[in-house]
Amino acid sequence: MEHHNLIMTKGTGRLVRLLCLHGYRQTGVSFREKTGAFRKLLKKHAEFVFITSPVAVPAIDDVQDKDSGCGWWFSRPDDYFKAQDESDCIKGFEESLKAIETCFEESGPFDGILGFSQGAAMLGLLCGLQQQGKLSFSFKFAIFSSAFRSRSTPHQYLYSEKITLPTLHIFGEADQVIDKSMSEELLQYFDEPETLIHAGGHFIPATSAQKPTYLQFLENMSHLCNA
Repeated sequence: MEHHNLIMTKGTGRLVRLLCLHGYRQTGVSFREKTGAFRKLLKKHAEFVFITSPVAVPAIDDVQDKDSGCGWWFSRPDDYFKAQDESDCIKGFEESLKAIETCFEESGPFDGILGFSQGAAMLGLLCGLQQQGKLSFSFKFAIFSSAFRSRSTPHQYLYSEKITLPTLHIFGEADQVIDKSMSEELLQYFDEPETLIHAGGHFIPATSAQKPTYLQFLENMSHLCNA
């Protein structure tokens, strides 16, 4: 497990603490690198901690990079995941859940959780578990980027109750990995979700266009967490 903390440099108020869940075939380290601009944008407002899933993804034969990263669960028994898969398989999910639980025990508390792609789908499941009183830890808000609903049958009960947690959902018009429609579909399971739609693809946008939305959401969450 890899944890990376950003130390608060300015401001007198407590930073909101965010646990960050990487995408499929990523690690905490690679996700941290990919979110450099996003973290810089919010460095006066949030502290980011990155965790690596314990579920290693098998290497792809025709890829030079030997580090094929990790995932939060597999949709097929042969250690494969595809967001569109409808299956009975959630191999690795319990191990991932335990790792997040341990992270909360050892490095928490965390005010909120940020998830990207499969990490955002995992975050949706955590929201469902918390809504139904089935988590040993708690968090007060969630930020999703390129999220989708798990199609695995054993996860469906976690969408049965409307999730009342404050949430921000970020997705791109040109996302070729997780189609915008899949992120939009997830919104129905949340009570009054906030959305940020950008023109780009499969990444967390971090330009001046998105900054006001991020800051307003985090400011609101900061008041909630310090209440």
